[in-house]
Amino acid sequence: MKNKIHLIKGFVVLSFFLITNLVFSQGKNTSSRAIWDASDVALIVIDYQPEMLDAIVSGNKDFIALNAKYLTRVATALNIPIVMSTVAVDMGINKPTVPTIAEELPKGQKIIDRSSMDAWEDPAFLDAVKATGKKKLVFIGLYTEICLVYPVVEAKKEGYDVMFLTDAVGGISVEAHNIAIDRMIQAQAIPNTTHAYILELFRDWKSPLVPKMRPIFDWYKIERDKLNLPGVGTW
Repeated sequence: MKNKIHLIKGFVVLSFFLITNLVFSQGKNTSSRAIWDASDVALIVIDYQPEMLDAIVSGNKDFIALNAKYLTRVATALNIPIVMSTVAVDMGINKPTVPTIAEELPKGQKIIDRSSMDAWEDPAFLDAVKATGKKKLVFIGLYTEICLVYPVVEAKKEGYDVMFLTDAVGGISVEAHNIAIDRMIQAQAIPNTTHAYILELFRDWKSPLVPKMRPIFDWYKIERDKLNLPGVGTW
């Protein structure tokens, strides 16, 4: 009888250990490093359309659009896979991606249009994400509280490492934007900012990526300084 009790106790302890280990492992990064390299990531760009940009009130819409353009230009220069998507263009409801951002895509790349506000529910979008072969996904999208947060939490649930860039996204109210940021962090997505993320991709000024990056940095500095944003210095 005592042996049975010991066996049962041992089984309960082992089960608790396995379940606990599984729960904690779900939040772990799939890479052996916490730092993200250019070779590891794909950029996901969702719904940078005129209607969405015009309705943003949580941040400076010109700065948000500039950062989306900057991110897309860098990804193209460094051969980082890009999945760009719109919502309800084919349905005649919304307009396509703003040209200043769409023009930064690699030549010939198509933009995936959807009907669902949750891009993760769209088969063509999901196939494109999987086709990148990357497990680290960097998301930007409009609005923060709708078409960004939905696929971010879905991707995390399916085991992807997810980063989102707070100064390249925006919402239709400050509260909606902030709550969506909290929701994504609670889902263990990683918050970052545009320029910090881009510097993280190579980190070393002797990197072979630097010659591709320097002209883009110079361009971005000029464009950013034109906006004369409070709290955003020059460099």
